[in-house]
Amino acid sequence: MKKFVLTMLVALGAYTGFAQKYLTRTGKVSFFSSTPIENIEAFNNESSAIIDASAGDVVFIVPVKSFKFEKALMQEHFNENYMESDKYPKADFKGKISDLSEVAFQKDGIYKVQLQGTLTIHGVARQVTLPGTITVKGNTITATAKFMVKTADYEIKIPSMAASKIAKEIEVNVNTVLNRK
Repeated sequence: MKKFVLTMLVALGAYTGFAQKYLTRTGKVSFFSSTPIENIEAFNNESSAIIDASAGDVVFIVPVKSFKFEKALMQEHFNENYMESDKYPKADFKGKISDLSEVAFQKDGIYKVQLQGTLTIHGVARQVTLPGTITVKGNTITATAKFMVKTADYEIKIPSMAASKIAKEIEVNVNTVLNRK
């Protein structure tokens, strides 16, 4: 009977240890637009994210109005004219780590991953595959990704008089620390 109880405790401990979720409400997402006329950069430190280590599920939710710009006028134009933040208050990614078996969440290390899922921006949802890196260190992971987003793919209208100042493809960077819960 002792062996059975001990075996069950070890199995239960292993299961709950593997079924860990990592989350944050202070995730960092930035974007960069580069043209010969002007560079535009914005930062957001209010993104929420959760990664389920057992299933490989990944969810990022980015409040659009939380992007901060160097110039207040850029921020105003971004929210009112381009992203229509009142109508589309968030952007999100919902998907999976496609190569989950390559990530040892219980072992410190750096793991290259591919994320497959739905990226929704400006009310438009598109299936995407994104490269990323997960760095495991103790009870935290750092999730990083760098990818390009075409404004036209998400029906973001750029007026002709601003078209030379805003890139058609925007570089997005994610660098977020998530804690195990």
